[in-house]
Amino acid sequence: MSYLVTGGAGFIGSNVVEALNHRGIEDVIIVDNISSTEKWKNICGKKYTTYIHKKDLWRRIDELNNIDAIIHMGACSSTTERDFDYLWNNNFEYTKSLWNLCAERKIPFIYASSAATYGDGRNGFDDETDIDFFRPLNGYGYSKQLFDLWVKYQAKTFPSQHVGLKFFNVYGPGEYFKGSMASMAFHGYIQAKQDGEIRLFKSYNDEYADGGQLRDFVYVKDVCDVILWFLDHPDKSGLFNVGTGKADSFENLAKAVFKAINKTPNIRYIEMPDYLKGKYQYYTQANINKLRKLGCNIDFKSVNYGVDDYIKNYLAKERMLVV
Repeated sequence: MSYLVTGGAGFIGSNVVEALNHRGIEDVIIVDNISSTEKWKNICGKKYTTYIHKKDLWRRIDELNNIDAIIHMGACSSTTERDFDYLWNNNFEYTKSLWNLCAERKIPFIYASSAATYGDGRNGFDDETDIDFFRPLNGYGYSKQLFDLWVKYQAKTFPSQHVGLKFFNVYGPGEYFKGSMASMAFHGYIQAKQDGEIRLFKSYNDEYADGGQLRDFVYVKDVCDVILWFLDHPDKSGLFNVGTGKADSFENLAKAVFKAINKTPNIRYIEMPDYLKGKYQYYTQANINKLRKLGCNIDFKSVNYGVDDYIKNYLAKERMLVV
């Protein structure tokens, strides 16, 4: 089998490459834009046939005629990105081109959507709700919703399988290069080790105490298991949530970090930047009933288990740790 993984040097994409390698699959084409970043460390030690810069893919596409599926994890994932033209071209138009390629070649297409498409959650986090009702809070979320809407209304031809995955708050190895967009598990570990404390945003919503803001934190290894499950079930298509189905608080995540490093919790609450206050999600929780109905029975790891594994087997060993 041969797979093309976009964003293959990125966070989720590099973990997908590793998951394929664990299955003995080494015929992997990585498409990304590593440039002068440290993302090359995410593919160091992994098995793949070639690396292609994302701008060169279309020039070389005719020579890549034995691809069995495309796993599209490449995108601008910054929720604070303000260049909408960039988001449009990178997250929407590029994804359309890959979709059309898969439709033409009649191969599966698995792509990253996002829980950011749900906006403030007033219409819930149910992947069986009509996506027309969602109002994202930022350009990133909107760029992801645009493609989901294009599939619903504008797509004329379809790949043999098409799967959109609405990722919730993913954390785990390989995210070190994401800066402020890296998970609180990553930043919390760095803060706890360097400063002896973890800093969390204060709450500006009376319904949530400081540290009581809730997220559906999902370990990246579980995300990869879901992707592999769909590769194993090419007859299953649609748009699906990928989360644990259980929201947990930032305070509990911080405590899990301290537990993993065997330190007494020391949490300090800080002011939230003004530009985030009106765009902040206080609660996310994936409804995964649609995924379960398909027969996907992935046992999603708890925050305590996932954070413990992430810290002890990666961050504490300085594997994929760059600050």
